[in-house]
Amino acid sequence: MIKKDIIFALSARSVRLHFLRSVLAALGIVIGVVAIASIGMMGANMTLSVTEELSDMANKLTITAYSGGGGGMMGGPGGGGGSSDDDNVLTEKQFKDIERIVAKYGTAYTVRSESDRIEVGSETGRATIYGLDPDIIREILTVEVGEYPKSTTSVVVGPTLAERLDLKVGSKIDIGDPDEGSTTTVRVVGILEERGMTMDLSTDMAIVGTDKLFTGIYGGEGEYDQVNVVVDDITNIDAVTAEIEDTLNKKEDEVTVQDSSRMTESITATVSTMTTFVMAIAGISLLVAAVSIFNVMMMSVNERVREIGILRSIGTQRPEILRMFIYEATIIGIVGAVIGAIASLIIGYVVVLGMVGTTEYFFAAGSLIYVPMAMVIGAAICIVTGVYPAWQASNLDPIGALRAE
Repeated sequence: MIKKDIIFALSARSVRLHFLRSVLAALGIVIGVVAIASIGMMGANMTLSVTEELSDMANKLTITAYSGGGGGMMGGPGGGGGSSDDDNVLTEKQFKDIERIVAKYGTAYTVRSESDRIEVGSETGRATIYGLDPDIIREILTVEVGEYPKSTTSVVVGPTLAERLDLKVGSKIDIGDPDEGSTTTVRVVGILEERGMTMDLSTDMAIVGTDKLFTGIYGGEGEYDQVNVVVDDITNIDAVTAEIEDTLNKKEDEVTVQDSSRMTESITATVSTMTTFVMAIAGISLLVAAVSIFNVMMMSVNERVREIGILRSIGTQRPEILRMFIYEATIIGIVGAVIGAIASLIIGYVVVLGMVGTTEYFFAAGSLIYVPMAMVIGAAICIVTGVYPAWQASNLDPIGALRAE
């Protein structure tokens, strides 16, 4: 066994005799392992969190007018692009066709949206204004405080917007720019629950009112920015998508159908690319550690030339000398990797909590896999770095080594 190997014992003895130097070399490995593992876990937790959040919307489709450029949703997820361009709106006929197709699978509803200037007292800003059917508002949105809008002068607002502008039930909001024309005053009757990142409606920073309120301000009767579909059975998503596209895009492209899986893939790919890039930067610390270990091993060889000569004179073979120095590099690498792994779990937990906001997925396999991966990389770099000094030591001339001072 290796622990009974005299060569290994000599290697361990050398590490103990030059303890401070060995610790400093191992510290480089510790820093490298912590950097790679922590960043990897942060990226994995971010990806898992986004994927889980978007999976809740897996039974939803968003349909927008075909724009001729590959079909993105206007204004990003949840709309907000406005309806000033007739080519970028869905017509009443198109909605009826979609509604007819979806009837046996779930529910379809229309969405009107516009980004506009708003004023609350002395505070001004911009927000997305949504116009929805009153029954749909009750069905898909949850009011945390207050009630649902019942008239063309009442609205509900998202929690982020309410916090930013200090809106409460009963607050009044002026919609529109007074310098460009008339404004419309509405009253807040409810504050919505936080929805986070969603594909269908982004209401956290929005004002939601009835269809009549929206068309009263912006017009566009019989025109819609998007149609959202909620499918009762998630297994029917592909069938619904295919049927809508086959019907409305039969002669020419009229609509673009998007589901959350495309958004999930896009976001996951982006996060993965960013994580890989940052991990590559973190890997520079391992290169610094490699240089440090190389220096330590070369110093060890130069300081022990006479010892190597004595070992060779009593019959120690070159492969055993080579093994002795590789053992030293291995000890430093493994100790550094183990300490780095333990530190990674602690530091990684703090990093994930601070950057992602939740540690719900910290102990998931996809997150923890970065710890052993970083350990292997750190230890491997250490061992590889020690190969040349070990080879040089094993090739020293025994007689010349004995003469060394």
